[in-house]
Amino acid sequence: MSKLILIDGNSIAYRAFFAPPSLSNSRGLHTNALYGFTTMLLKLMEEQKPTHFLVAFDAGKATFRHKDYADYKGGREKTPPELSEQFPVLRELLQSFGVRHFELDGYEADDIIGTLTRIADEQKGMEVVVVTGDKDMLQLASDQVTIALTRKGISEVELFDPAHIDEKYGLKPQQIIDLKGLMGDPSDNIPGIPGVGEKTALKPLHEYGSVEQVLEHAASIKGKMGEKVVQHAEDARLSKQLATIFREVPLDLTWDELEYKGYEGPVLGKCSASSSSNPCWRRWTLEAARRPERTARRRRSRRCSSRNPS
Repeated sequence: MSKLILIDGNSIAYRAFFAPPSLSNSRGLHTNALYGFTTMLLKLMEEQKPTHFLVAFDAGKATFRHKDYADYKGGREKTPPELSEQFPVLRELLQSFGVRHFELDGYEADDIIGTLTRIADEQKGMEVVVVTGDKDMLQLASDQVTIALTRKGISEVELFDPAHIDEKYGLKPQQIIDLKGLMGDPSDNIPGIPGVGEKTALKPLHEYGSVEQVLEHAASIKGKMGEKVVQHAEDARLSKQLATIFREVPLDLTWDELEYKGYEGPVLGKCSASSSSNPCWRRWTLEAARRPERTARRRRSRRCSSRNPS
């Protein structure tokens, strides 16, 4: 079976930026996000052996969700310039590695990834691993789609399929949006019901199954929780809507365009972020240099589907 790796580019770059070590090259360009991101990239190539690869990015601050809720993601601190300056170089690195990257105005990386996972589910024959630091992505898990959720920055991942989501939360993947509807998500400024956290939200969901059913049975919920559900019903509905990944993005991509064929030569030496004076970069370059020949050889031995994901 073919295997597609989908990386939530902004999420992973952000987490890599705040993970140690703090790095910069001889020209003063900060490189810690690049280092962490590419270390993960190399590990995925080696361990997962993907036949297809895509890194999805957010295209900008304004998305269709802002039309429904102007304060969506409001209150977020501005992206540090030390991180912003690394994104152009990250795209350069991905291109050198032979990894396709994609973004689309008005949509988030989540929506691009959600659309591709839906198509993979429908067409069958494509195993998918989604790499992200965002729990919202758990709603995409299926028999074919596994969510690799980063932990401790990006040094560890926890793999979520439907069985593990049930084990950990007692929910089905599609109920993750109901969980977010009740508890909200401060990182995206999704309000939820004030004072309701994960543990409090799970109890009525286990009993009633969805935000809509919780609201319908609000009179049966005892104590302050019942009062909050009644008072903030519209917040819960809106929050569920905002947390729902849009899976119908108009994508002009084919599986062939996402095929991963490996990379050739010392990629990192060509990158404008490289620095021979930095020991981490030297070690990283040596590690990358060991891989391209066998990676390219492995890619050539595989046959890939040419079906159009649209």
